[in-house]
Amino acid sequence: MMQPEDARYLKRKVKGGSIDVHPTEKALVVNYELEATILGEMGDPMLGERKECQKIIRVKSLNPNSDLSALAKEIIDKCKLIHPSKLPEVEQLLYYLQNRKESAPSKASGKTELHETPAVPMYDATEIDEVANINDLEDYLELLYEDVPEKIRGSALLLQLSRNPDNLEELFQNETVVSALARVLRDDWKKSSELATNIIYIFFCFSSFTQFHGVILHFKIGALCMNIVEHELKKYDLWKEELEKKKKAAETEKGNKKAKEEYEKSSKKFEGLVRKQEQLLRVAYYLLLNLAEDLKVEMKMKNKNCIKMLVKSLERDNFELLILVVSFLKKLSIFVENKIEMAELNIIEKLTKLVPCDHEDLLNITLRLLLNLSFDTEMRSKMIKFGILPKLVGLLNNENHKLIVLCILYHISMDDKSKSMFTYTDCIPMVMKMMLESPENPDIELLALCINLASNKRTAQIICEGQGLKMLMKRAFRFKDSLLMKMIRNVSEHDGPTKNLFIDYISDLAEAVLHSDDEEFSLECLGVLGNLTIPDLDYELILKEYQLIPWIKMKLQPGAAEDDWVLQVIILVGTVCNDDISAKMLAESGIIQCLIELLNAKQEDDEMVCQIVYVFYQMIFHESTREVIIKETQAPAYLIDLMHDKNAEIRKVCDNTLDIIAEFDEEWAKKIQLEKFRWHNSQWLEMVESRQIDEMADPYMYPEEGYDAYLQDADILDRPDLFYPDGYDPSLVMDGHLTPEYIDENGMYGYGNEYEPFARPDSNMGFVNGNALDYDQVDEYGQPVDEYGRPLMLDEYEHYPQNYGYGSQHGQLVEDDRYDNGYDYGYR
Repeated sequence: MMQPEDARYLKRKVKGGSIDVHPTEKALVVNYELEATILGEMGDPMLGERKECQKIIRVKSLNPNSDLSALAKEIIDKCKLIHPSKLPEVEQLLYYLQNRKESAPSKASGKTELHETPAVPMYDATEIDEVANINDLEDYLELLYEDVPEKIRGSALLLQLSRNPDNLEELFQNETVVSALARVLRDDWKKSSELATNIIYIFFCFSSFTQFHGVILHFKIGALCMNIVEHELKKYDLWKEELEKKKKAAETEKGNKKAKEEYEKSSKKFEGLVRKQEQLLRVAYYLLLNLAEDLKVEMKMKNKNCIKMLVKSLERDNFELLILVVSFLKKLSIFVENKIEMAELNIIEKLTKLVPCDHEDLLNITLRLLLNLSFDTEMRSKMIKFGILPKLVGLLNNENHKLIVLCILYHISMDDKSKSMFTYTDCIPMVMKMMLESPENPDIELLALCINLASNKRTAQIICEGQGLKMLMKRAFRFKDSLLMKMIRNVSEHDGPTKNLFIDYISDLAEAVLHSDDEEFSLECLGVLGNLTIPDLDYELILKEYQLIPWIKMKLQPGAAEDDWVLQVIILVGTVCNDDISAKMLAESGIIQCLIELLNAKQEDDEMVCQIVYVFYQMIFHESTREVIIKETQAPAYLIDLMHDKNAEIRKVCDNTLDIIAEFDEEWAKKIQLEKFRWHNSQWLEMVESRQIDEMADPYMYPEEGYDAYLQDADILDRPDLFYPDGYDPSLVMDGHLTPEYIDENGMYGYGNEYEPFARPDSNMGFVNGNALDYDQVDEYGQPVDEYGRPLMLDEYEHYPQNYGYGSQHGQLVEDDRYDNGYDYGYR
């Protein structure tokens, strides 16, 4: 075995191979063989290894006017891997590339293979002739400490090594190399985009493996990349603005050739700069996407305006960059906060240009992003606003995207306002065709979309056009498809010509309800029968022919069937009660009592209560059943209880039913009126009732008076003492037109002719002090007041003799104050 000390030096030999054209890019592929031999002390070979390698030479400047001979010679001069003798062969390959048509990926109508993740960038930032060797790592490291050209060369060689996953572990162990790369990127990224691209690409290679993420985060490469991306996007805006100015100058001065030439020159320069910038953005975004596997890191990116930068990048035309940007946005869109920010940045408007597009992978990932966004109502309305709906419908024929498109269309169809928009597209005929041509179990997404569309009246009419309903019915009964029958049930809900089409299928539906083994299918058929409110339909014949009344009674027994079944049976009863004779048959069979029992048992189920009340409403209409409801059942009493239910629909049906009952029965009319009065004045009655209870609690307050405990038997309005405060005396109320607000605490109208009774000062009532009134108290205006806060008036001697009749100044009773101070307050 060879020992390390035996090895003296390494001999490397490169052997040229064949040359070919790149399958997709404007590039030549040079194949060569690298032979490395370790020589011993005496120069004899000790260990050798051979490796097949490839070198890609991109010729982006190649165009129809290129000089192929000069270009071929330049390639051979720069690339030492190609022998000069192969000049004719290089020319021939360049000629082939020059005439080869660049065919963009065509729109696929059949199923093709799609990629779940963006492709790894195939990029050589700097065309160099050298082949990197892991043993020369220290040499490449030294290049990073030189000037920018040497740094570019060193980073390109390190990139070659990094693109081989076998070398990553060794590079990772060499902390000096990693820290040097991070330092150069931090210090010199503004000096050269090639240098920045090379180093970011190296870190991207590391980011492909989770175990290296710690090192990348340690050197804060992610934050640095975001700063670089932000700077590049600002540069792009400046370039674009400058180019636009030159374009306007060229258009304004059409005769000025110099301005035109300058614009063309600037345009070519702009394209070259954008191409390099997009490569940089691509590797930077891919690096950030890999780091975003950690949600904490992703949150930091979001806080540094990552979403804003990504949405801005959607303006580019580079397919590879767009795939990456849309993939990143799709990952971020699963969080509501990110989705809100995307909405604020008008992402839907920017995605519109990508649907449809010629690149299948880009289209697929864009549709997936739209699917994530379509969970939001506002986003769905924007999709309608910016015209994405017809574009999505156009993609239904594409097998690659059909399922995702169906999901997005399903989400859009959830909004009632959007359903009618489908009538302006070819969606309904297309989904009907897909439905009828599909195998026994069609896609659940397709069925869900059809069910939603059928709930709109106009779309339901289009579904039924021609033989539409007939074919749907035929398929539903053939496969016993409950979801398809649910769609048909939605169609049957709409009034108009579509409802009459179901008359031909009543017998099939009734048979399915009574005898089908599939309960879900039977339930949907029952729902269709319940929707058939057709005036000319002979319900009596249906009830008799299929003996539905015993079946209905059985289903309405408490606990006999599940709630879904019971609800649909009640709806069917409500529909049948449209007919006078059928309603009488049902009433005589005792179904009303069954419904009342159900009302008691299911009073928390608003839908069931509402449907039961609707049955009563239908029966009240018919004279033959009205007497049964009013005289023989307690249905009106239950309706009175439900008159103030929290559910608006229940209240509405109850009110309408009770109005009809009140019209035909005086006794119930009084009860209904009383209940409505009590409800309307409930707050006032509550206050009065509570006061009455407080008064009755003190037997000494009104020893000679008693109050009726039941307010409805006494006329509250005849009790004025309830409106006035304590101390009310009916003899004092002399003027009936005055309201109680203008009577003071003691039932008096005012304080004298000079005092304004409407200017009521705040008073502080207390026990009357028998001592003399001291007039040293003043109000807020400096006027003297008595101890109750009332103003004192000067008499003719400019004194303040007033005591308002409560007592003398020395605590003695006053015989008649009128003779002392000239004021009369109505009592002594």
